[in-house]
Amino acid sequence: QVQLVESGGGLVQAGDSLRLSCVVSGRTFSSCAMGWFRRAPGKAREFVAGISRSGGSTSYTNSVKGRFTISRDNTKNTVSLQMNSLRPEDTAVYYCAADRRDNSAYVPQRSYEYDYWGQGTQVTVSS
Repeated sequence: QVQLVESGGGLVQAGDSLRLSCVVSGRTFSSCAMGWFRRAPGKAREFVAGISRSGGSTSYTNSVKGRFTISRDNTKNTVSLQMNSLRPEDTAVYYCAADRRDNSAYVPQRSYEYDYWGQGTQVTVSS
């Protein structure tokens, strides 16, 4: 059984930073590509950022490029999302997801490509 546990969410002001973390247990972390998604109130879940198994490839949705950075530490089974210059429109529940994948360089961007999901952590950005 694979478990993903997110942490690091909270209430911040516009322009502030937050760092989300996701710890993965139950499977070899290094065999999974990892992603962060978010769901804002009244909106569909959307891809935010992803990182390949190897960590050598990353992908971001356009609205967060230059502000968010995804990283992974295979020694700690952890994937992180550093979020800078936060905006009110970043307010959402953020979810961590894991994708079992043989291709070490591929970054999945669609929710159906992911096999496991965390429970989510709330990020609220006030103006």
